[in-house]
Amino acid sequence: MDNQEQQHKRRVRYKGTHPRSYKEKYKEHQPEKYKDTIEKVISKGSTPAGMHISICVNEILEFLQIKPGQIGLDATLGYGGHTSHMLKCLEGKGHIYGLDVDPIESAKTKERLEGLGYGTDILTVKLLNFANIDQIIAESGPLDFVLADLGVSSMQIDNPDRGFSYKVEGPLDLRLDPSKGISAAERLKNISQPELEGMLIENSDEPYAREISRAIVSEIKKGRAIDTTTRLREVIEGVLTSVPASERKEIIKKTCQRTFQALRIDVNSEFEVLEQFMEKLPNVLAKGGRVAILTFHSGEDRLVKQYFKHFYREGIYSDIAKDVIRPSLEECNINSRARSTKMRWAIKA
Repeated sequence: MDNQEQQHKRRVRYKGTHPRSYKEKYKEHQPEKYKDTIEKVISKGSTPAGMHISICVNEILEFLQIKPGQIGLDATLGYGGHTSHMLKCLEGKGHIYGLDVDPIESAKTKERLEGLGYGTDILTVKLLNFANIDQIIAESGPLDFVLADLGVSSMQIDNPDRGFSYKVEGPLDLRLDPSKGISAAERLKNISQPELEGMLIENSDEPYAREISRAIVSEIKKGRAIDTTTRLREVIEGVLTSVPASERKEIIKKTCQRTFQALRIDVNSEFEVLEQFMEKLPNVLAKGGRVAILTFHSGEDRLVKQYFKHFYREGIYSDIAKDVIRPSLEECNINSRARSTKMRWAIKA
């Protein structure tokens, strides 16, 4: 037996011309090897599996005005797209710190950026929540520029194992760092109907909050676990059976998006984390330092706007964005996930 040759195991190939499974999309997971495939997927307005297309890159770089020798921070490293563009602006002089709470993706991103030639001499990647930005100042000194992209990365959304999307079967997890806290499934096990209703309203302005919260709590009380993404979607679909057939598909889609968003915000304490970040931000910026923040829903944008206005009135910021900056129509056509993006900025006095 020991001398028998092991049978060669072929890689899983596309089934037909349009692979549906995340794991079947092996070409999209290797952008350096299958550039034609990547370009074709992007040209259709989609994001390749395992990738993330950075949003508002030109608008961010135009505002930050990064110069060689400066020290900056990408508070939400993600796929590293924004970071790579900012590193180019440094022209080999200066330093950028990249923070992320996701141990799975940050390790991949660090390796990816190292492959582009950005080593520890110019880039430091830390597994750190951006609520703790004050912890890097002892090492970095005052920052000349800061970027925070508050959106969930496409790599997280598309991977069924992470449980961020209602579109595919997966565990109802939704944690940015799966090693900490409790999953969304665990959160739902003991939640009360009024608390869940309040969560759906506060975190995503869900118009069907009462009906959905009642249905979820009722199912759990009957011993029917809601521990997968498709199970939660089925409960939501059951709530919306009275919606006119002509509108049902779109309303189910929007309601699922809002419900998953509300749970994700809750299990990751996203509003609390953002408040800590905004509170500490002025103390980490150098005089004249610039910060740009991308938000993706009204709750985030409202909070960022309030903090910028407050510190502007206090004289801590010399200038802030009077209106939001949005991606161009051309960018939105290329990347549909850019459509809800709002950018705000501030300059330290």
